[in-house]
Amino acid sequence: QVRLVESGGGLVQAGDSLRLSCAASDRTFVDSYAMGWFRQAPGKEREFVAAISWDGVDTNYGDSVKGRFAISRDNAEATVTLQMYNLKPEDTAVYYCASSAITGTATRSRAWYKYWGQGTQVSVSS
Repeated sequence: QVRLVESGGGLVQAGDSLRLSCAASDRTFVDSYAMGWFRQAPGKEREFVAAISWDGVDTNYGDSVKGRFAISRDNAEATVTLQMYNLKPEDTAVYYCASSAITGTATRSRAWYKYWGQGTQVSVSS
């Protein structure tokens, strides 16, 4: 069992930046698999935000965040980071970190992620 713990959420104003971090409990496991970020706003489905391949070379972004968010990972520290720029009120959601146990490819599909964090709230005021 891999435990993922997110941090860095908070309340910001539109146009601000915020950095989310995710720490994994099992370094030897997560450095072989893709990791990603998803978000869920009240009353909405959980939405893909960003993913990164096992080696950090390939990334994949949801259309609504492309060009504003950047995902990175540090396998030595077993962490993955989501840097968010130019935040908008519609970015308000609970953000979840996820780790695949199937693939090292930066996949968008929730079905490929097995381990999930508990989430961190990001709120963006207008």
